[in-house]
Formats: sequence, C-alpha cells, structure tokens
Amino acid sequence: MLYSVLIMIAVAYLCGSLSGAMIISRLMHLTNPTEHGSLNPGATNMLRLNGALPGVLVLLFDILKGMLPVWFAYRLGISPFFLGIIAIAACLGHIYPCFFHFKGGKGVATALGTMAAIGWDFSALFSVTWLLAVLISGYSSVGAIVSFLLAPLYVWLFKPELTMPVAMLSCLILARHSSNIQRLFKGEEPKVWRKKKIK
Repeated sequence: MLYSVLIMIAVAYLCGSLSGAMIISRLMHLTNPTEHGSLNPGATNMLRLNGALPGVLVLLFDILKGMLPVWFAYRLGISPFFLGIIAIAACLGHIYPCFFHFKGGKGVATALGTMAAIGWDFSALFSVTWLLAVLISGYSSVGAIVSFLLAPLYVWLFKPELTMPVAMLSCLILARHSSNIQRLFKGEEPKVWRKKKIK
C-alpha cells in the first residue's frame, strides 16, 4: 500500500503540473495569462483576458486534473489521511508546476476537483457557497476564501472521516490567498467582471 500511495502522490503532482491556462492559451493562440491581468494562470484570469469559453475550458481542465488522481486513489482503498496528501500533491502541482517553471495558480479549481472525486454532496454545497460569495461580492478570491473556510464543516456533515484531509487542503488554499486578502483590505483586488466605462 505504501508504494501505491507514493506512486499516486507523484501522479497527482504531475497531473497538477499540467497548467490548463497555459495549455489552452497556447492551443487557442490566446493572451498568455502569466503576462497579463493578475498574472495568475487560472480560470478567473483567463475569463477576464480571453472570454467565457477559454475560462470555462480552463476551469474544467483544472477540476479534472485534481479529480482523476484522487478518484483513482480512492478506488484503490487508500486511507483518508493519504487521500488528503494526494489531494495536496495535486494542488501543489498546480501552484508549483514542474512543467511551467514552478509558477502556477491558486489551486481553487484543482482543490474542488479533489473533493468532488470523493463526495458530490459536500462538493455541491461548496460550489454553491463559492458561487453565492462571488455573486454577492464580485470577487473570485472572496468566493474561494469563504468556501474553503467552510469546506471542513461541509465535509464533516457528510463524511466525517475526511474532515482532516480537507482541513489540510483548505489551509493550503487559504495560505495561497494571503496576498488576495491583503489586496481586499486595501481595496486593490480586481473583480471577476469589470464594468465598462461610459463615454
């Protein structure tokens, strides 16, 4: 079992290192998200820079690359604690991708994918929380912060044995958003959508 865990940790990291934003922007000949906007290679920056379709494609890509290794590990019967480690490895791959000079995104979509692999119930609740927070505030970062603060509670309600791994994952994502939190307090955080100036 130890070998299975180590192999899945490596697979999860390599899957996470496949940057959806970079791959899709190159395939579709779009603006490089690491050079424009927030400089973050994630779905939100792709949405701002290149429109809805590339943004949605990046979102789905990043969700799947987190979902698949954790789902496979779950089917192998790997314990909840190590499922959490595998999920964190996938997110670390997204944040520090070995294929893209270790410069990645925040890991929100990938983290959602890792949770969806082991529970659609709390993942759906998490997604609704994220969506409501974004619609109310206008900030993608607020959606991430609020939903990951509540994620361990949601998991505890449905699958208590996974609370610790999801809490570990939430801490990683929240730590990754420290700069966003600072910008929110300063009023410098960009919104998901920007109002057009009336001439």
